[in-house]
Amino acid sequence: MPREIITLQCTETKLRLYTTTKNKKKTTEKLELKKYNPVLRRHTTFREAK
Repeated sequence: MPREIITLQCTETKLRLYTTTKNKKKTTEKLELKKYNPVLRRHTTFREAK
């Protein structure tokens, strides 16, 4: 199965809050999304972490 579960880590606080899936064959670069960070109480950039 090409889809894998990945963890998203905040670039500002290094907090790992969200998980999602991605197709590793079609998307080879690291996933980057804007998500809500409850610690900072605003939207921040979350990047794929190992």
